[in-house]
Parts: sequence; C-alpha cells; structure tokens
Amino acid sequence: MKRRILLVDDELAILLTLKAVLEFSGFEVETAASAREAKSRIRNHQYHMVITDMRMESESAGLEVVKAAKAASYQPAVAMLTAFPLPGSEWQETGMDQMLVKPMNTTELIRQIEALLVSHEDKKQKAAVLAAAEDRRPMRKAPARGASSKRVVAASREE
Repeated sequence: MKRRILLVDDELAILLTLKAVLEFSGFEVETAASAREAKSRIRNHQYHMVITDMRMESESAGLEVVKAAKAASYQPAVAMLTAFPLPGSEWQETGMDQMLVKPMNTTELIRQIEALLVSHEDKKQKAAVLAAAEDRRPMRKAPARGASSKRVVAASREE
C-alpha cells in the first residue's frame, strides 16, 4: 500500500514540483492550494502525512492546517514546509512533527519525510499498545471511606 500524503501550498509551481518529486519516490499525493481546501480534504480522506506551507491566504493559514490534521482521528504525521521557519523550538508548540525549510535538496526532503513517517508510526503503535494494556488492567476495588488498608486486607483474608 502506498503511503498517502496531502501536500498544501498556494504556489502552483511548488505544489506541482513537490507532487512530482514525491510521486517519483513512491508516494500517493493529493494536493490542496489553500488552508480551506486542505481542511476539507483532511475531514473527508485519510493521509499518512500532511505537509503544508505556512503562509498562504493568511500568515497563519498553515497553522490552521496543522490544527485540523492534529484533530483528525487517524492521526497523520504533520510537517510544515516553509521559507519562514519559526524560531528555535517554537514550532514544536504548534503541534507539527517536523519543520522543513525551503529551499531544500529533494534527496534530503525525501529522507526527512521517510524518517518522520517511520518515527510517527512507531509512536502511534506504542500509544496503541499502552492503551490496550490499560484496557486489560484489572479494576481494583477501592477501600471503603475511612477504612484503613490493614482492615481491608484482614477482611479479605477472612473471606
């Protein structure tokens, strides 16, 4: 199964070039030219990854796409591809998994996308294993209010 990527950018030349590069590298790619279109696609389709530009129809349009992707039940990896990176580690507070800075060598871009997809899937699997373990954990009966734990243990031994 090909990994599906939603690529979001308002610059048609960048959108089509990146789409071709990603498809040549074996990805299935859908595109959106605005945050509004991207949010609709995120609601109606499933993707392994969403890559969005930061500045499109507004300064924060990319952050709207990140927020929509993070709210999706299928939990795609999310990367911001921008010529205007947020300073320091500030970008991590936005919810994105990776900041990709334009312009970028295509080989390096593919390497970073592959690495992000692998680490993101690992995180999702670990979270699923932990959730399943929590579901299997036996419920413990809480001691009665005011009862000391020694009395509860003694009472259970007598039974």
